[in-house]
Amino acid sequence: MRRVNAIITVIMMVLFLLHAVTGALQISNINPTLYMVTTIAAGALLLVMAVHIVIGCILTAKSLRACKRAGVSYFKENLMFWTGRISGLAIIIFMLIHIFIFIGDFSDGTYRLNYFGIAELITQLCLVLSIAIHVFTQVRSSMIALGKKSYKKYMADILIIFSVLLVFFGIAFFIYYLRWLG
Repeated sequence: MRRVNAIITVIMMVLFLLHAVTGALQISNINPTLYMVTTIAAGALLLVMAVHIVIGCILTAKSLRACKRAGVSYFKENLMFWTGRISGLAIIIFMLIHIFIFIGDFSDGTYRLNYFGIAELITQLCLVLSIAIHVFTQVRSSMIALGKKSYKKYMADILIIFSVLLVFFGIAFFIYYLRWLG
């Protein structure tokens, strides 16, 4: 099940990057015509993410049962595991807010997004931060599940590329916020 979840994670990352890059280009007004690509990627991402969440819940339940049987939780020793679970829960919460903010309005035949103020900016930056924490704490276990024994040589590349992209996404949210002010 961990290997299947790791494969789903790779698919989810590709869909996330497609959605996030096209969405960032769209909301920062670099290429506002990417609505359909962004929306299709978002829909596919939601489906794959639902499977990832179910598998994550099953694996967490198994871990909790094992802790109960052993009589010891080893919380401190499993800090990365629990950080991944807590950040995953934060992603779900902030993603629901993200969907609500960016659902948009077609009432007059043109696409218009909902108001984007400081509260919306903060929640979206928290989404970016939650995703960063989740990815950074879970990359190692996903690489191991995929059979990469020498994952350390990939780790720095993955983290630097992902960090640059997350900064880009955060900047796009900020640009979008500034556009609402003007």
